[in-house]
Amino acid sequence: MEQSFPADSVTSADSVASALRMAPVFDGHNDLPSALRGAGYSVEGLDNGRPELHTDIPRLRAGGVGAQFWSCFVPSTLPEPEAVAATLEQVDLVYRLAARYPDTFAIAYTAADVTRAIAAGRIASLVSLEGGHSIATSLGVLRAFARLGVRLITLTHNDNTSWADSATDEPQVGGLNETGRAVVTEMNRIGVLVDLSHVAATTMHAALDTVTVPVLFSHSSCRAIDPHVRNVPDDVLTRLADNGGVVQITFVPAFISTAVADWQREAGAERQRLGLPDDEWTWPRAPLPGESAEAVATEIAKSAQDAADQGYARWLAEHPRPEVSLAEVADHVEHAREVAGLNHIGIGGDYDGVDLQPAELLDVSRYPRLLTELADRGWSAGDLAALTGRNVLRVLAAADEAATEPLWPTAPLR
Repeated sequence: MEQSFPADSVTSADSVASALRMAPVFDGHNDLPSALRGAGYSVEGLDNGRPELHTDIPRLRAGGVGAQFWSCFVPSTLPEPEAVAATLEQVDLVYRLAARYPDTFAIAYTAADVTRAIAAGRIASLVSLEGGHSIATSLGVLRAFARLGVRLITLTHNDNTSWADSATDEPQVGGLNETGRAVVTEMNRIGVLVDLSHVAATTMHAALDTVTVPVLFSHSSCRAIDPHVRNVPDDVLTRLADNGGVVQITFVPAFISTAVADWQREAGAERQRLGLPDDEWTWPRAPLPGESAEAVATEIAKSAQDAADQGYARWLAEHPRPEVSLAEVADHVEHAREVAGLNHIGIGGDYDGVDLQPAELLDVSRYPRLLTELADRGWSAGDLAALTGRNVLRVLAAADEAATEPLWPTAPLR
C-alpha cells in the first residue's frame, strides 16, 4: 500500500523513498556481461567497487535497483554460429555473477521469482539477449536459450537479420517476414518476451500486429523529441496501451539530445576522414581455457591503448561532446507517459553499453536523481513506482501466464 502523507508535508525525497520501497528499479537493459568480456570475464571486485564500470554492487544498492535484465550482447556483424557461442559465454557470466555474490544476486525467471528476490533483499537477475542473430535463425536454438532462462530477446541489433529489419540498417524484409513472424509467435508460446528496441519502425508495427503478449522496449527513448532512428515514434507509443507493453526510457545521450546525435555524426565523419574504423570500440576476445582473466584483460587494455589515434584525440579535445541534462531525460519520460500512458513506461539505462552517460546519471547509483526530478515536476510516489518497476513486472507476469509451453527452469541452474 502506498504510504500516505499530508499533502503539504510530502517532499520529493519522501516520494522517491516511498516509490523505491513499493517498487525498486527494474531496469530493462544493462550491458555488464559484455563489459566484463573486456575484463577477461572476471566477476571479481564487484563487491568493493569497479570504478572503470558503470555497474558494481555498492552502486546498484545506492541506486535502488531490485531487478535487472542483464543483456548478453554480441556484435550483429559476427557470423551467426559464432554469435551463438559468444552469447552462451555471456549467459554463463550471468550465472557466475549470481554464484559469486549469492547474498546480492538471485537468478530469476518469473515475476514471482522477482518478487521473492526483492523481498529477500537480493537483486533479481534475469537474462536477455540483445539481437536475434544470437539464435542463428533457429527455433531450436531459441528454445535452448529459453531452457537456460532467457526471458527477453531483442529482435535485431544494429544490423538486419534475415527475418527482421533493424533501425540502423537498410530495409530488407519490410519489418518481419514469414520467418520473423514465426519466431515472434514461438517466443510468445514459450514465454520469451519480444524486445522492440533496435528494430525499424516497420518491424515495431509488424511485431505488434503479430504478438499476443505485451512487448518491451528495453532501452529506447522518444523520436518526437529526438528523431534518432533508435527511438520510438508516437504512432508506436500509442499502440502500447492496447498491447499492454512498456517502453523503458534509456539514458543514451544520442537518443536523448539532438545536439549529441549531431556531434556523433560529426565524430563519425572525422573518423572516416582519418581512415579509422567506424567504431572506437572493438569486440575483445574471450580467455581460452587455462588463460587467466587478468592476463587477457591486460592484453585487451594494451591493445586499446595501442589503437588510440592521436589525430582523433585532438579532434575530440577541440570538439567536446555536448552535455545532456537530467531535465532532458525527464522530458522523454514525460512524453512517453503523455502518449503511451503511465502504465506503459519504465527505465532501461543501458549502463555499461555506452562510453559515457549524462553527467547526472553517470552510473547505476543515479536512478534516484531522475526520480527526484520527476517528483519535483509533480509525480506522486505511486506514479514513480509504476515507472521504476510495477509496469515491467506486470509485463513479465503477463508473459508468464500466457506461455502455453514455458521453458524456463523450475530451479536455478548451477
